[in-house]
Amino acid sequence: MRKIKTGNKQASSKLVKIGTLATMFDVLPSAINFYTREGLLKEDGRTQGGYRLYSPDKAIRTLQKIEYLQSKKRLSVKEIKQLF
Repeated sequence: MRKIKTGNKQASSKLVKIGTLATMFDVLPSAINFYTREGLLKEDGRTQGGYRLYSPDKAIRTLQKIEYLQSKKRLSVKEIKQLF
């Protein structure tokens, strides 16, 4: 399983932007956008400027599930969508 980069416990309960989430999970922001567009990853809010916000704990769990299903079970995004 991927090593997650986290800060302190208090920070992990705050909502974060795509770039921060991508850094925490060591993926490109475009991957976060893709999973959001496909309905696999749910945003938890928006900034006043319209940027998506995510709960790090919830998003990381979802990204770990997606990674597991793709790499270990060899499921496509279409197949994963059926499970979510």
